[in-house]
Amino acid sequence: MPLRTYIVEDNATIRENLVATLEELANIQAVGSAETENEGKAWLTENGPQWDLAIIDLFLKQGSGLGILHACKDRAPGQKLVVLSNYATPDIRKRCAQLGVDAVFDKSNEIDALIDFCVEHSRA
Repeated sequence: MPLRTYIVEDNATIRENLVATLEELANIQAVGSAETENEGKAWLTENGPQWDLAIIDLFLKQGSGLGILHACKDRAPGQKLVVLSNYATPDIRKRCAQLGVDAVFDKSNEIDALIDFCVEHSRA
């Protein structure tokens, strides 16, 4: 069964390429997307049973992915939160871990690791 995946990314080109790549290689089904913190928080918290994985960028058109991560801290045990950012520094990784994120990936050099993560969790 595909992972029902919600993506919070404000760059349309990155978002579209990410969805296409993950649908082809990682058995995900995109169930929606957002470009801002408020949109992402609202959809993810109001539609809990409708998603298995959320991929969240930290720097958005409005707000921050960190606010979304905080809003999703009480998600269901099987739901995974992943950060995909150009700023996957040790400090950011630590802060994300404190917010209960399952993984942090750097956009520039860890896309393969994100694909592997998605494949692994789609099998579970």
